[in-house]
Amino acid sequence: MLKYIEVTGKTEDEAITHGLLQLGLDRDDVSVEVLQRPKSGFLGIGSVPAKVKLTYEGPDEPEPAPAPEPAAEKPVPAPKPEAPAPRPEKKDRGPREKKPQPAPKPKPKAEAPAPAAPVPAPVGEPVDDDVSAAIIRFQTGLFAQLGVQATPTVTRDEDAYQVVLTGEDLGALIGHRGETLDAIQQLTSYAVNRGRSHRARIHVDAEGYRARREESLNRLARKTAAKVVKYRRNITLEPMNAYERHVIHTALQDFPGVSTHSIGTEPNRRTVVTFDPNA
Repeated sequence: MLKYIEVTGKTEDEAITHGLLQLGLDRDDVSVEVLQRPKSGFLGIGSVPAKVKLTYEGPDEPEPAPAPEPAAEKPVPAPKPEAPAPRPEKKDRGPREKKPQPAPKPKPKAEAPAPAAPVPAPVGEPVDDDVSAAIIRFQTGLFAQLGVQATPTVTRDEDAYQVVLTGEDLGALIGHRGETLDAIQQLTSYAVNRGRSHRARIHVDAEGYRARREESLNRLARKTAAKVVKYRRNITLEPMNAYERHVIHTALQDFPGVSTHSIGTEPNRRTVVTFDPNA
């Protein structure tokens, strides 16, 4: 019985890889139909992912057994009416005493609504220096050109300047798998560090995307490693940037039975999860 699924990805190859991982099949086990070609926009805004249809041979579903026909019912003779029993005479018990009604309970006062939880401040110490001013100046101009309402807030920890973007509908600034956010981070770093003797590290985040993406990558790493061990074959993941590949390597460094390495060149460098019984 032929079955199919529809999956999306940054490229057609990436969409096919997602579908094969989801089905646990090889490329030769499916037929591929491209439903939508990928389109790229400016900094990822307006981009359209690739969409493919994977058709594969699945097990036939068992047909439901026919319901048994009900047996013919024999006519049941109607019961003979019985004579009504005589009603017992009511005894005069005298006037009934009214039970005292309990005093009405006072209605509880409406509780005041709990105050909204305060929005946590960005991690790190607030900073107001020339680097922070340069970050805010560049991003404010960039967002004005893009027509996006977003406000950068800059803090600093021991490693880098942390920039948190706040506003409404920031999905356009995050982009597919954070690609637009990465582009904004790279442009900001280039603009701020140009002509400086000491390079400042800058991280840009919006709506907590970085933490959610890291959690998603950890789940993907564990799921892929389990498949590698089960089927005893290597799996190559989709192209990722250096930080995302580092998350995959770290998540699987102690996973029994697998090892990891990277292949290819940027921006199409990929992580390979390899079956390694000695790991």
